[in-house]
Amino acid sequence: MGGVGVGVGVGVVDSERRSRCRATTAVSIRADAAPAALPRSARRSLARMEVTKLEHACQIITEGNTRLVLDPGNFTRPVDVTGVVAVVVTHEHPDHVTPEQLHRILAANPDAVVFGPEGVRAALADSGIAVEVVTDGDHRTVGPFELSFHGTRHQLIHSSVPIVDNTGVLVNGRLFHPGDSYTDPGVPVEVLAAPVGAPWLKVGEMMDAVAAIAPSRAYPIHEATLSDIGYDMHTGRLREAVEPAGSLVVLRPGESLTI
Repeated sequence: MGGVGVGVGVGVVDSERRSRCRATTAVSIRADAAPAALPRSARRSLARMEVTKLEHACQIITEGNTRLVLDPGNFTRPVDVTGVVAVVVTHEHPDHVTPEQLHRILAANPDAVVFGPEGVRAALADSGIAVEVVTDGDHRTVGPFELSFHGTRHQLIHSSVPIVDNTGVLVNGRLFHPGDSYTDPGVPVEVLAAPVGAPWLKVGEMMDAVAAIAPSRAYPIHEATLSDIGYDMHTGRLREAVEPAGSLVVLRPGESLTI
C-alpha cells in the first residue's frame, strides 16, 4: 500500500498476543496517482487487493491507488484516507459507523458513495449523509471494486433487543465481510473477515458458520469487546474451524494482507 502514514505494512502474525491498539491515533493513507486506465477484464486478471485491518470492524481495501472502506465505527481510530470511491456500512450500530467518521472520509473524498441497508440510511438521515440502499442480492460496481451484497438481518443479541438490518459484502468475488451475522454468501470465499467477539456471538455458532463457509483464508475482526485472554481463546477456536482446509492470518490493527 503506497503512502501509508501510520505503520501499515504487509504483516502475517501468528498466534502471539497482539498489541491492542485503541481508537486514539489517526491512520492516514494517501493516493499518489490515478490508477492505470486498463480494461476491467485486464485489471481483474492482474490486480491484487490489499486489506488493512484497523481496530474492531473497520477495514480498508486497496487496489492500485483506489480504496474501499468497510464499517468505520467508534471503536476505530479516526480514519483519514484519500483515494476512496466507496464506503460500505453493514449496519447502523455505532461500532460500525458514526457520522463523524463518515464526514471525515467524505470531506477528503467528496465523490465517494456510501452503501448500506435501509436501517443505515434511516440512522444517518439527520446527519446529511446520503446512503445508497442495498440489500441481499444486490450488485454494485464502483471503481475497480465489484460488490455483491448478502444477508438482511443482524444476529440476535437478545429477545428484548430489536434486530436491525445487516447486509454483508463480497468484494471482487474474493473477500467477504459479513457484518454482525453468520451469513453464508453461498459462493466460494477466498478470504473471510471473521467476527470473534460480540454480545451476539457464541463461539460454537461462530465455528459452525465459518466451517460452513469454508474460506481458503480468514482473519479475525470485531475484537474490541474481548480481553487479551479472551481474544486468544476465541481466535484459537476460529483457527480450529478454518484449518486444516484453510489458514488463519492474525492481523494487528494497522497490518495488511495481500489477496
